[in-house]
Amino acid sequence: MADLSLNYLHRLPKIPTINPPLLLLLHGYGSNEADLFSFAEELPDNYLIVSARAPQTLGMQSYAWYTINFNNTDGNFSDIDEALSAKKAILKFTEELKTVFSFNHDNISLLGFSQGSILSYALALSYPEIFKNVVALSGYIKEELFKALSPEAYKNLDFFCSHGTQDQVIPLQWAQKSPQYLNALGISNVFKTYPTGHSVTPQCFYDFNQFLRSKI
Repeated sequence: MADLSLNYLHRLPKIPTINPPLLLLLHGYGSNEADLFSFAEELPDNYLIVSARAPQTLGMQSYAWYTINFNNTDGNFSDIDEALSAKKAILKFTEELKTVFSFNHDNISLLGFSQGSILSYALALSYPEIFKNVVALSGYIKEELFKALSPEAYKNLDFFCSHGTQDQVIPLQWAQKSPQYLNALGISNVFKTYPTGHSVTPQCFYDFNQFLRSKI
């Protein structure tokens, strides 16, 4: 593993190709790079898959992209400055990957869960020239993390969004606003719900896997 600004795990394409698409995995709060990487063997063979570790250490094998103030009473749970710094860190890391791996710079997808999903939304909506496809699992659009561009800038962007109907961590109502926001900008998207809490069901995995296959 090359010494880059973020720790990571990777899976090379199972089908050797000169410029494979890149799939960057961003885990949730309190997790680590091994979490979403557990999906890697079942994800499409054509992808170069990289799973990044968030920079903040919470405990043994527990990391975060930014602080969440669970006891805050005014509704401002997320540290916005830290989240913006995390966004920059992921962008920098993506650039660094170009020095280590050969992949198609015009076909980079993000797959994020929870906090990683929030950042995936923000990254793609900030840099649609870099990130083309997004799998946003159990997250929502946080408008403080980006400045919306013109609909023309988003013409090649596509989202697969999902949420659990029984999610006790991020309310379904927050997530349901995301497709409305994307639709208003003319951004291609699909939003699906599943009868689960803050997790990924087998059906959800199947559905976003099919989405990724369609983007190769």
